[in-house]
Amino acid sequence: MDRLKVLMLNPPFLKRFSRPQRNPGVTRSDTMYYPYWMAYATGALEKEGFDVRFYDAPGAGFDYQEIERKAIEFNPQLIVLDTSTPSIHNDINVLNKLKNKFPQAKGVMVGTHATAMTEETFGFSESIDYILRGEYDHSLRDLAKALENNDDPSNLEGLSFRADGAISHNPARPLISDLDELPFVSEVYKRHLNIWDYFNPDCLFPNVTILTGRGCPYRCTFCLWTATLSGYKTRLRSVDAVLDELMYIQKEFPDARAIFFEDDIFTINEKRCVELCEGMIKRGLKLPWNANSRADISYDTLKAMKAAGCRALCVGFETGNQEIIDAYGKRLKVEDYYRFAKDARKVGIHMHGCFIVGGPGESHKTMEKTLKMACELKPDTAQFYPLMVYPGTVEYERMKENGMLVTDKYEDWLTPDGLHNCIIRTQDSTPEELIRWCDHARRKFYLRPSFIWYKFWQGMWDIDERKRTRKAFKVFVKHLIKPSV
Repeated sequence: MDRLKVLMLNPPFLKRFSRPQRNPGVTRSDTMYYPYWMAYATGALEKEGFDVRFYDAPGAGFDYQEIERKAIEFNPQLIVLDTSTPSIHNDINVLNKLKNKFPQAKGVMVGTHATAMTEETFGFSESIDYILRGEYDHSLRDLAKALENNDDPSNLEGLSFRADGAISHNPARPLISDLDELPFVSEVYKRHLNIWDYFNPDCLFPNVTILTGRGCPYRCTFCLWTATLSGYKTRLRSVDAVLDELMYIQKEFPDARAIFFEDDIFTINEKRCVELCEGMIKRGLKLPWNANSRADISYDTLKAMKAAGCRALCVGFETGNQEIIDAYGKRLKVEDYYRFAKDARKVGIHMHGCFIVGGPGESHKTMEKTLKMACELKPDTAQFYPLMVYPGTVEYERMKENGMLVTDKYEDWLTPDGLHNCIIRTQDSTPEELIRWCDHARRKFYLRPSFIWYKFWQGMWDIDERKRTRKAFKVFVKHLIKPSV
């Protein structure tokens, strides 16, 4: 029998718009994340035998006309679109156009914005038949089953739907407890995507991005991913399943230069992290790798990670002010940052430091304290951004309640070029002043003579790092020199 045809779409928008990031936008370093949430859900559909086409329009550079042409060739019965806050009106428009071409197809929206603002999103368009809230791999699988069998899907957990002119919201679906049930996301990439379309400036190019776990218990007040998709309960794949996928990547992606672990926190369980590292060595993993980490792991764990091929860690330092760290709910101390940075340098692991300004109690004085800390921590790369707040997060509600959110227009989350915009103010800074300060911090950090000499010397001995720096710098330099506002 012919199976249900499902079109999975990361919809076209601005050129190089990285929708799957935690802060969606066009970046100063040309970052383009894999659409891994949609890829995992595609794998869940294909595991059940559905006929699936998966297109990442921004990654592949497809405009709407190209997507429409491919859709006409496929003739889908179920159309699934990812969403983000700054692109939501565009995403709705793409669905409207596709539904005009395929009026019998059911329209589904998933992702961060549709989850956080479900009722409002339905109100934007009659083309939306269903919204799958939160972690949607199995919700989508079960919806496809119901539609294929002409069953009523209205009792599915995690489903919001339109019926008889009204919107109904079913109870949330429990998070997937056994992540080993999901197929390897790298297998989905191999069938549907091109690894040369994706770039992480902190990782060797090209890389393959996977998850070894989902969820984070720390409840940082600005984290969009845990608030909408991955949840606050940590769930980990088995060590053997992860190692099997790493061996698959090493064999099936001969062009890959690195692996990126995009877990909320790869090091959340240090014992398991060390076991995984030992398994990488035993199995003969040759590819270097990057991961996300908190600044509270032990020296011994860092040492084990380095031995297993860890090249760099992305760390959310955020701020040099303890009061703001506490307000974010990070459950870390400033001194943890300094100890971590010292240990990482000692074992030879590079650091990408994330710094944000505009949090609770932020002032000119506290921002300068953050910049001072950034220079003292000496990460290999650093990003400075105003706090980005999104519907669904605690910080969004706080800003809105306190009158510090300066717009309610979702398109204002981006500049006309698609770069991240500042849509908040603080007690003593306008949005424009926060942006200018971040420009100032970026220049201060990257144009230090000691940093320039360090990168020159590093590039002399590390060819891969020299290539990575050159590729990222080609795009980044114009933003370093030219003010944002």
